Amino acid sequence: MVSKLLLAALENFRKALEQDSDPVVVGKLADCYFDIRAGIGFNKTPDNYGAFPTDPYSHTPGFAGAKQPGMTGQVKEEVITRLMEMGLSVSGGSIFFKPFILRKSEFLSSDDSLSYFDIAGNQQSIDLQAGQLGFTYCQVPVVYSLADETSIVITFADGTEKAIAGDTIDAQTSMAIFDKTGEVVKINVALQPGLE
Repeated sequence: MVSKLLLAALENFRKALEQDSDPVVVGKLADCYFDIRAGIGFNKTPDNYGAFPTDPYSHTPGFAGAKQPGMTGQVKEEVITRLMEMGLSVSGGSIFFKPFILRKSEFLSSDDSLSYFDIAGNQQSIDLQAGQLGFTYCQVPVVYSLADETSIVITFADGTEKAIAGDTIDAQTSMAIFDKTGEVVKINVALQPGLE
């Protein structure tokens, strides 16, 4: 139930922003969201949580039928809220990058790397620099970099690139990402985080 509260708090924060609500109220909603987030999921160790905090399986014993749904809902809701935090959304078949609650503190303070599995199941790694943040979407690596204006550079498997001014990937390219065709191998997004 707490993960449902987390999602509801984030949805209300976004709605308050969209309605140009009082900045004090918006700030308090953000504080509430991060307080809730700190209390569940990957922010807890198995010791203080009493179980594996992001175990996607139910806690049904092997010798009996289903006893409770386990944490599958929590995992699902935390994935949804994390994508919302990252500002990634889909509308009209197009991928958008509009982070409204992503904190600048989540960007790397020193160089690191992102390890991931590509659509063929091969482990890959991308070097990241300080001031960047990396994750995958549909097994395509996405690298955020801090900037004053939002822009996107799509790298294709043939080595060509497509530069986009703004925050939206067209529907055709988005469909190639959703379908995991292998055409798109990397997405670089320059943007401003939603929060300091």
